[in-house]
Amino acid sequence: MCKFCKKSVKLFSMVVGVLFVVYFWNLDQKVLGWAYKQVNAMFDRKPVDIKF
Repeated sequence: MCKFCKKSVKLFSMVVGVLFVVYFWNLDQKVLGWAYKQVNAMFDRKPVDIKF
């Protein structure tokens, strides 16, 4: 039982640490901003004819 407790505390600490780093450095928004630019680069290459 003690090994299980140690592993679960270690896992919980690692998860909290990773989430704190992501939140602190705002990495989720940086990754989404990069992905948004990549998607726009793909779709902006296509010629678009807008007719109303």
